[in-house]
Amino acid sequence: MSISAKTIPDFIGILASKEPAPGGGGASALTGAVGVALGNMVGSLTVGKKKYAGVEAEIIELKRKSGELQDALLRLIDRDAEDFEPLARAYGLPKDTPEQQREKDRVMEAALRGAVEAPLEIMKKCAEAIDVIEGFAAKGSRLAVSDAGVGAAFCRAALDGASLNVFINTRAMKDRARAERINNEAGELLSKYTAKADGIFAAVKGQLR
Repeated sequence: MSISAKTIPDFIGILASKEPAPGGGGASALTGAVGVALGNMVGSLTVGKKKYAGVEAEIIELKRKSGELQDALLRLIDRDAEDFEPLARAYGLPKDTPEQQREKDRVMEAALRGAVEAPLEIMKKCAEAIDVIEGFAAKGSRLAVSDAGVGAAFCRAALDGASLNVFINTRAMKDRARAERINNEAGELLSKYTAKADGIFAAVKGQLR
């Protein structure tokens, strides 16, 4: 059974154990999926209401995007765990001789390149989710606007969490040029989308207080 198909108690139990995966990356992907699903719920509560007939086509499109993002983020829970396995094995390779050290360095570098891909993709999907939630918060049912705010908060947390899983891998890379390119991409996503998520949350909170 894939990690994403486990029950919530089972997932939490594994997360709390000494098992190396799921870890922060998988938890971030799940959090992002929950966040975008909350936005999708706002859409579900908007479609079919006469009051929102003028924006129904937009809401339906946002719901379509949300469904795709939910599925993608759930798949990334498993991909993150799968990509981490080679890195976990690489850490255990012997390094007693110069030859062994060179081989370990080679395998480690390849594993780090693989391990950084899933958390970076989680960040990208969370950024897309924040864009979608912005639409739900602006045009969806006012009765469910709080859920759009919660969704934005969750996706922001997932974005931040996934970034740490990017940076812990790039920090260990020998190829510093590649590491800096990845760091810059992650940094740009953080800069733009944490601010956007905070803005959505603040706007929703302002409507409720």
